Amino acid sequence: MTEAAVQVFQSSLAADEPVQAITMRGVKLIYPNGKTNAEVLGHINLSIQEGEFVCILGPSGCGKTSLLKVAAGYEQPTSGMVSIYERPHYRPHHEVGVVFQHANLFPWLSVQSNVEFGLKMLSCPRAERKEKAASIVKQVGLTSYSSLFPFQLSGGMKQRTAIARALATDPRIILMDEPFASLDAITRESLQYLIRKIWVNSGKTIVFITHDVDEALLLGTRIITMQAAPGRIEVDMPNPLNKRSEPFTFVRKHSRYGELRDLLVRSLRPESHALQDAAE
Repeated sequence: MTEAAVQVFQSSLAADEPVQAITMRGVKLIYPNGKTNAEVLGHINLSIQEGEFVCILGPSGCGKTSLLKVAAGYEQPTSGMVSIYERPHYRPHHEVGVVFQHANLFPWLSVQSNVEFGLKMLSCPRAERKEKAASIVKQVGLTSYSSLFPFQLSGGMKQRTAIARALATDPRIILMDEPFASLDAITRESLQYLIRKIWVNSGKTIVFITHDVDEALLLGTRIITMQAAPGRIEVDMPNPLNKRSEPFTFVRKHSRYGELRDLLVRSLRPESHALQDAAE
């Protein structure tokens, strides 16, 4: 085999290898707490492939949000390594978009201007950023409300704006921290459909924190549960119910839905043990 042929062969092999969007190795996060230290995350090892929709479940105080902040670059781990697309990652980056439980919109800016903000910080030319922002605002169904200010919006509209703002810089990864937790059931489901549609159409990597087991089963291609003291991964399992082309009704009516739901609920109890084998 010639050298050129070898290079082509090696390139084809590399193309088949999964792309690691987020990698954590031995990540610990410890906060000083008087004479003692609070270990928030304890030796987290995690790899998330490009294009996955990973839902993270866990009781309050188990370190879910801290894990997301480390992945976003908002928190630096006490020890261990974090990488985004195999590059060391210890500070916020435009390739990683974040949506929080509360929209945290700038109250003095309109919907359009809030969505433009990240592009402006990246020195995107004015005409280009207005065009891009308008396209994203349309994508989340807010074109008719683009001139309104946050105090004029419903909770669902605020979260749509927050999602649009995160999408505007075209990040490869979107981190979401219980973004629908405070919404009513109808609004929540409409936004679940929206974020799933965005994921299907864009192929972006999404990490989605939730307290809701049913939400995780509807959205996630992979589900992780965590326990506290220190924060650790309890279960890490693929979700066999989530198919990109299937509606939520398919997932809810699946014969394994009840079984998997019970499995995840048990894994969230403090006395639970790893249930990986049962999930397979």
